[in-house]
Amino acid sequence: MYAVIETGGKQYRVEVGTELEVELLDAEPGKTITVGRVLLVADGDDASIGRPVVDGAAVSAEVVRQGRGEKVISFKYRPKARRRVKKGHRQELTVLRISDITLNGKSAAKTVAKAETEARGERARLEEAAAAQAAKDAELAAKLAAQSKAPAKKSDATASGAKPAESKPRSEAKAEPKADAKASDAKPASKAPTKGAAETKVEAKAKTAAPTAATTKKTTTRAKAPDADASTAKPAPKKNPAKPRATKKDE
Repeated sequence: MYAVIETGGKQYRVEVGTELEVELLDAEPGKTITVGRVLLVADGDDASIGRPVVDGAAVSAEVVRQGRGEKVISFKYRPKARRRVKKGHRQELTVLRISDITLNGKSAAKTVAKAETEARGERARLEEAAAAQAAKDAELAAKLAAQSKAPAKKSDATASGAKPAESKPRSEAKAEPKADAKASDAKPASKAPTKGAAETKVEAKAKTAAPTAATTKKTTTRAKAPDADASTAKPAPKKNPAKPRATKKDE
């Protein structure tokens, strides 16, 4: 619900809780005043228009403080007359807070209060629902955590009850690799009979003599090959001697 009021020769659109500055009123701060000139009152789709004032309508307002507006400069001058007039003015104002709008026994303040209580109740209901949901979620999380911990404990118990693998003492573990190493390094007991020293010397001389004979044969054949080629090769043809050219002097 809103209303249009007139005060100080000006019109203002107001609602419950609106603060406005009006022309100076003779009232002390903290007091409640009633504005009698109500030009229009609207409630939803219904509107009451005054001619000039709405019958049975009233607007209550609380005086917040007395103050002054911003300074306004008034400057006057007359050219070529050396006349200059400068004045400053600050209007006296009264700050009002609208507390209630009534029309034919219906109060806007009561309607607003009822709506606020309903909103608070709805907010409280939503908060309670949210708290209950949070408690349920916390309980469910605790149950899931307990279920996840139970299998872990069982697995730990089974692991602790299992028989440990047999472990050999350190002395035996170290002794076995050494024994294997010694067995691998050991030489075979039976050896083949060795040849005599004289036989080995004869074989060495035979091996050295055989390559020398083969090399001598190759050198002889390589040396003879160029002679045969020289005998069979044909002589290169001789070039014709250049004939002297006849000159004009000879003619």
